[in-house]
Amino acid sequence: MELSKIENIELKFLSIDDYEALKEATLESYGGVLNSYWEKKHIEKLISLFPEGQVVIMIDGQIAGCALSIIVDYDAVDDEHTYADIITGSTFANHDPDGDVLYGIDVFIKPTFRGLRLGRRLYDYRKELCENLNLKGIVFGGRMPNYHKYQNEYSPKLYIEKVKNKEIKDPVLNFQISNDFHPVRVLKGYLQGDTASAEYAVLMEWDNIYYTKPIKKPSAVKTIVRLGLIQWQMRPYNSFQDLMQQVEYFIDSVSAYRCDFAVFPEFFNAPLMAEYNHMSEAEAIRELAKYTEEVKKRLSEFSISYNINIISGSMPELVDDKLYNVGYLCRRDGSTERYEKIHVTPDEAKVWGMQQGSHIQTYETDAGKIGILICYDSEFPELSRLLSDEGMDILFVPFLTDTQNGYSRVRLCAQARAIENECYVAIAGSVGNLPNVENMDIQYAQSAVFTPCDFSFPSNGIKAEATTNTEMILVADVDISLLRELHSFGAVKNLKDRRKDVYDVIRVNPSK
Repeated sequence: MELSKIENIELKFLSIDDYEALKEATLESYGGVLNSYWEKKHIEKLISLFPEGQVVIMIDGQIAGCALSIIVDYDAVDDEHTYADIITGSTFANHDPDGDVLYGIDVFIKPTFRGLRLGRRLYDYRKELCENLNLKGIVFGGRMPNYHKYQNEYSPKLYIEKVKNKEIKDPVLNFQISNDFHPVRVLKGYLQGDTASAEYAVLMEWDNIYYTKPIKKPSAVKTIVRLGLIQWQMRPYNSFQDLMQQVEYFIDSVSAYRCDFAVFPEFFNAPLMAEYNHMSEAEAIRELAKYTEEVKKRLSEFSISYNINIISGSMPELVDDKLYNVGYLCRRDGSTERYEKIHVTPDEAKVWGMQQGSHIQTYETDAGKIGILICYDSEFPELSRLLSDEGMDILFVPFLTDTQNGYSRVRLCAQARAIENECYVAIAGSVGNLPNVENMDIQYAQSAVFTPCDFSFPSNGIKAEATTNTEMILVADVDISLLRELHSFGAVKNLKDRRKDVYDVIRVNPSK
């Protein structure tokens, strides 16, 4: 039928008043086979059990297509079931309003209206229904109408593989795969009398990425997460208490905006080294390391009192007389986690004698699973790949750079990490200067939040950015649910399309 001749297309719930038109449309769609249509009592039963699951597409007042569904408890359905098992003698006894999967029992488009992509509308409706009802997904037994041509040559499994690889055309399977359904298993003897499919069917499945398992207790896990990045001004302080007063001021500020995270830069407490400027650089930073335990303690107290998760940037820490660049995640529930810089810069190693860390992991928080890499670490894609494999949603990068060149390396690599790992990346740095601290003279920064580059995100991948070289806070909301959607429906799928058969990134146990 020509599109120009259509005046009205409507998707509506099936009514028993539509029965005679439905019967006629079914017979026409299934080639006039007498037992191919539903009896009136069956349609009445379906409508009474699950009215939202029974829909028709009307074109200029005519039924052009139909989709019928029930809800089932998927664990109660045998793996090797048949169509008759599902509809249970057309009594639909398997329908369970408290089930977890939408099972499609019929869908068709009249021959007159084929080629108008009406089937996609029916599938899209089922997907929306599945999401609205918070079901795990959609399943149905898919016919293989061209399999009879190849049954002496290929097994059903090999036939499906060739259809997926576009070596064989199967109109039904091709359509279902193009609508994001994937084959789960072959069902033998599924539909009695289906000679075209040699009575085989493919159990097709669509996963609802928005499904959330029902819980019996309150959950504090969020989908919209608010980040508070602190672009810290390096300035002289008269005492440790003065520095911590400024720290608390910024925590109070971002907390007032109800941020879920407060993020400090790398070596934000470096001004305290001014007191030791008469020493060598290596000695001075070891004196700074003596403050680290107290800073951690105070930040943990702030995280509780201001109800915010705090990422401490980084600080020097002595472990068995070895110097490391470390930071702490202070959760608002009072727990803390330690992270360390894996790759120290040549300057850190040469001037301070800084040692390379060896521990890397993701961290569970009440606002998503996060990863933390300190400055130079963001320039090594293997680290964030390992964190991504653990399900990281947000990567935080506290940094300190003295030149625009150094900053650009961190920024551009952070943007790459957001794209390749399909996650958010937040970078927080220091600005200003410390004339009385050797090896920490001047800083250059523009803190920012980066996103993947796809339709649900800014086209340039920049969610928010601070003013260059200005002390300020940057507050930005990120939507974790958009990442879930991206993983399955992005224009490209960087995570799913990785060729793990050719290459992989593995974690090495540092003790070996």
